[in-house]
Amino acid sequence: MAIAYVLHVLAALIWVGGMFFAHSSLRPTAAETLQPPERLRLLTGVFKRFFLWVKISIVVLFLTGGWIILLHGGMRNVVWYVHLMLLLAAVMTLIFAYLYAVPFKRLKAAVDAQDWPTGGQAMAQIRLLVFINLNLGVLAAALGVGGRFWLGL
Repeated sequence: MAIAYVLHVLAALIWVGGMFFAHSSLRPTAAETLQPPERLRLLTGVFKRFFLWVKISIVVLFLTGGWIILLHGGMRNVVWYVHLMLLLAAVMTLIFAYLYAVPFKRLKAAVDAQDWPTGGQAMAQIRLLVFINLNLGVLAAALGVGGRFWLGL
């Protein structure tokens, strides 16, 4: 069970921590210091690498989460906030799938075509979706770490 928990937490740290870094540090600094062509090229390259880690994290999170639930006797035997964490994970995964398939694809095409206004629009949409997922991820992490203490369970 310890292996499942460790892998689960590490995958969550990679995904949520990466979103926090990108949203709060990388993008604002890039916007302050780089012109749109360089900024969009940088962010496209960073996201291309980060999104590979997000995909791996999603697989690890669902596999280890399922494993942990099974070790506790199934969904009927876990507390309600585990159900909520699973719902949040599903919503976050759907948001990421959309982000990857639509605005990130548009960003890559715009950068390839040197269409900076379209790239900027795609980046703005990515920023919003990352912000939403970051907040959902922080909530899921808070439930996972503190649920049993805060909720008296």
